[in-house]
Amino acid sequence: MRSMTKFVLKAGAGLALLGGLAGAGPVSAEDNSAAQANNPLANTKALNFQNQYFGELQGTGRDANQFFLRYAQPFRAFGGDWLMRATLPVNTIPLPGGGDETGVGDLNIFAAYLFDTGNPAVSFGIGPQVTAPTAVEDTLGSGKWSLGLANVLFNGTSPTFQWGYLLTWQASVGGDDDRADVNLGAFQPFGFYQLGQGWYLRSASVWTYNFETDDYAVPLSLGLGKVIRTDRAVVNVFAEPQKYVWTSGDGQPEWGVFAGVNFQF
Repeated sequence: MRSMTKFVLKAGAGLALLGGLAGAGPVSAEDNSAAQANNPLANTKALNFQNQYFGELQGTGRDANQFFLRYAQPFRAFGGDWLMRATLPVNTIPLPGGGDETGVGDLNIFAAYLFDTGNPAVSFGIGPQVTAPTAVEDTLGSGKWSLGLANVLFNGTSPTFQWGYLLTWQASVGGDDDRADVNLGAFQPFGFYQLGQGWYLRSASVWTYNFETDDYAVPLSLGLGKVIRTDRAVVNVFAEPQKYVWTSGDGQPEWGVFAGVNFQF
């Protein structure tokens, strides 16, 4: 049962997660603007409520869940443009003997420096990330301070199809000596196909690799979303079923669902 806890916490640490996306059919200026709702490096404030459900954890038949509260804020520093994104999870972890434990997990923050690519439709950023051991219970967090890097590419040159990736890595640098060390990489390739009228297809599942144990999980996914423009915010609602096709290690899920509501201001 401890292996399930380790997988969910490490998978959640890898979920750097995108905002949302947009729709375009017959392309208009409105549709082009809406497409930026999917850009994780968009020069706008964002507040996201997202949820990752893990179903059928191997060897147990149990499930787990992570709810994410995320906030993104652009800022200027050292003569350049940056984007900060903070994520606070609420984890639900199965316990030995039955039952679950739910509570706040570890806080993750990264700041990406935004390079001038020469094309306003192409965004590229890289910068440091830190994870703080803020979990309210040992089972809900790593018990470690971790440092690492985050790298993001978003290509929005096409009004119909946007693509890119998010690559993160972090390793523990301090904390509880009795807890397992953290050394985790995560790769999130993503693509968004615009259907028009704000509707879109999406695939943005996160692949994780644990350098400490050589465990890995690779899901494939296809989801549907809708972007709604209001006077106060761009609202993006989506759901993305996932099937885990390549896994190694105890307690990996058979399937999952990633869903959320994102707001850009």
